[in-house]
Parts: sequence; structure tokens; C-alpha cells
Amino acid sequence: MALTIAGLSRAVSTVEYAINSLTTPFMIAYLNGKIAQKDAAFIVMDVGGVGYEVKISLQTYAALPNPGEAAKVFTYQQIREDAHVLYGFAEPDEKTLFMDLISVSGVGAATALVMLSSLSAPEIKQAIASENLKVIQTIKGIGAKTAQRILIDLKDKMKKEGVPLVASASTVAGANSKTRSEALAALIMLGIPKPAAEKSVDTIIKREGEDISVEQLIKLALR
Repeated sequence: MALTIAGLSRAVSTVEYAINSLTTPFMIAYLNGKIAQKDAAFIVMDVGGVGYEVKISLQTYAALPNPGEAAKVFTYQQIREDAHVLYGFAEPDEKTLFMDLISVSGVGAATALVMLSSLSAPEIKQAIASENLKVIQTIKGIGAKTAQRILIDLKDKMKKEGVPLVASASTVAGANSKTRSEALAALIMLGIPKPAAEKSVDTIIKREGEDISVEQLIKLALR
């Protein structure tokens, strides 16, 4: 009887393992294919004839090639009850920082993406390592409590990584006539109400001039 029970127990365990293997979603670590569509807030990657919509930051937007060209995008897959969302990054370091940020209580994936679209990865790391609360608070949607929590949770990790404490200078590139519409589309996708986005974008263009890049325009609008 003891052997029968033991055998039954092993059989049940095997069935449970098989069921878990079928019901547990696999994680997508990266996509290697061609860029079918490229927008300031997302891309569509064609991998073997399947199109994957991937949300991206401005850092990744600037680093990726044009549609039709080959690219490798490192991804983080967020699994929710209502959707599976892919976030993509041109470099592994940006993905790692994204995952560090969402590990902080109160910082979701959307907020982390806004942070990475407002400041470069080195700028964010430098601000955290040097405990520069003001720089983190310049990002839209980041209040004093959240900024403090980010510094408390991540400052030691950044310091251990040897992050330099001197911020690098940002650059501004030229833009074409599509700048305003691309910036608006990205801001709306990032959760900014359309009227507020339009007002902010128009104000910045008037102040900075028509030659501002879409990346810089969105960064300024998010501050």
C-alpha cells in the first residue's frame, strides 16, 4: 500500500508540473528581427513574420535604426491580468536600470519609461548615486516621496556599480516638420492628456525654436 501511495504521489506531482509548464507564460528576453514600424513611444518588430509591439523610451528610439533595418531589442515582459506588455531597450544597461526602477515601491513600468524618456540612463544613475533629489523630481509624475524612495532603495546599488557622480551634458539635434506630431503621439501614449500635451509642446517649440529634436521636445515636455 505504501508503494502505491508513493507512486500515486509521484504521478500527481508529474501532472502538476505539466500543468504549471503549460499555464506559466514564457518570458521574452529579446527580439532579433527587422523594425516594421518606429514611433517615439513604441516600435513594431517583425520576427519571423510575427509583429511584436514594443513600448520604448526616447533613448531607445534615438538608438534604433530606421524601419526596414535589422535590430536586436532587449525586452522586459510585463504580465497583467488584462494584457501582456513588452518594453524594449536598445542596450542591456537600460533594461537593467528599468528593472531596478520598477523594483521600487510606487514606481510602475509606465513611470520608469517616463523617467528613461526624460533623462538618459547615465543621468538617472548619476542623480541616484549622488542622491540628487532635485534632478529626480524634475521628471513629470515623480513627487518628493517617490523620488526619496528611489534614492533610498537604489543609491547603494549605483555606488557599488561605480557610477560617476558628474553629470554628462545633453545634446540637441535638428528636427523636421514631423517633430510636433511625433512628440504629441509619444506624450499621449505615455499618459499625458492631449490638451496638456499640445499646450506644453507648443510652448516649448515657441521658446526653443523649430529646430528642436523630437527627443528633446518630449524630454522638456515631461519636466
